[in-house]
Amino acid sequence: MKISFHKGGIPDAHGPPRSRNEWSPSVLPSGSLDLASILQAGTRLTQVHPSLYSGTSVAHLAPQAPSKAAAALDCTSTHKGIRMGKYRIAWLPGDGIGIDVLNATKIVLDRVGLDARYIPGEIGWDFWCKEGDAFPQRTVDLLRNVDAALFGAITSKPAGAAQKELAPSLQAKGLTYRSPIVRMRQMFDLYVCLRPCKAYPRNPLNYKEDIDLVVFRENTEDLYAGVEFTPVPQELSELLARLAKPFAPFSKVALDQYAISCKINTRTGSERIVRSAFDFARKSKRKKVTIVHKANVVRATDGLFLEVAREVAKQYPEIPMDDANIDAMTMWLLKNPFSYDVLVAPNLYGDIISDLCAQMVGGLGFGCSGNIGEKLAVFEPTHGSAPKYAGLNKVNPIATILAAKMMLDWLGETQKGQSLEQAVAEVIKEGKVRTYDMGGSSTTTDMAQAIAARL
Repeated sequence: MKISFHKGGIPDAHGPPRSRNEWSPSVLPSGSLDLASILQAGTRLTQVHPSLYSGTSVAHLAPQAPSKAAAALDCTSTHKGIRMGKYRIAWLPGDGIGIDVLNATKIVLDRVGLDARYIPGEIGWDFWCKEGDAFPQRTVDLLRNVDAALFGAITSKPAGAAQKELAPSLQAKGLTYRSPIVRMRQMFDLYVCLRPCKAYPRNPLNYKEDIDLVVFRENTEDLYAGVEFTPVPQELSELLARLAKPFAPFSKVALDQYAISCKINTRTGSERIVRSAFDFARKSKRKKVTIVHKANVVRATDGLFLEVAREVAKQYPEIPMDDANIDAMTMWLLKNPFSYDVLVAPNLYGDIISDLCAQMVGGLGFGCSGNIGEKLAVFEPTHGSAPKYAGLNKVNPIATILAAKMMLDWLGETQKGQSLEQAVAEVIKEGKVRTYDMGGSSTTTDMAQAIAARL
């Protein structure tokens, strides 16, 4: 048996239901993803957005009647003309194929019978170009008032390209592009990035059958903290030259000829992600936790992470722990993935190994992810926006559908989550419906409908 923790007041064997923002366990059958075990096809939305949001502020929303497609998305039931729903779900398609895969996932969620109101939110590259903000305040406000969010994909580009694509009226105003998903993780303290990587039987893309790995990636710190400088300020160069001898060669380089990105890891951030991994391993009866780092070279930050991990591990004596350098880890995962179980890492290394693990179970078309905090969770596929495929109804939606399964666990709808995962597994195993990445010709919608038909 495996233990699942979810958001909601579901009774369990360990005591009475807890409050909505606490965690209570429920038992999942062996073989399920047990994804929430931590921390205690409609019209394309590009056609929906103009009718919902023609302005740039929330004040523009009220006077406008939503299109039929938007109305269908924005509610599942009505009572005396009032939109109803047990859950409020922020619907964030983002860029490129994010729209396609969320539309496909909606087909499956409708079939599974989730009583939810899906509320469209605006995020992504278009809003950077038009408004100078890829994560507008109205979307921030939306996320403060929902139970969870489903997120599609984001286009991100280097600073220079981002500046060039700003609307002319926004040029030279000192605006700086930052990835909206990174900002979201930090703003809402979504400190756990949970990435399960499971090989479903007979997936033609499996590296090996029976792989079942879970990656815990710290989600708010490290090189993704966003503390970067280019060109480098004179005062920073002088300070580093005074405080750090290894910086001496760089102090002679012209300030506009190099850049600095700060790797920031805290004891608190390290402790809580490592503890989340060990809590998961204990509740799920996993065999081992592996700490991934590069402390032999990056001594200060990775040294801190490893030191904290060893301290936390002492509190879980029944769970074996080992550690490995990130470069060696990529080699050993490929050589023998069955030697590993739960992996926990700082932000950048977690990003790297979770994509590697996803490739071993079929590629990013199967890689789902949860950005999880104490009060909010945002679920997404791990793939990018793939703009060349946008609107072609071609890409594999399974990663997003499995992300929806993770969301169901978070909401406490574990039976629905189990049914959804089982439907995915059956469609993969049968092999009649396969998207192009799986060697077939089925469309995004075909895959969603095949999974929905199993529910």
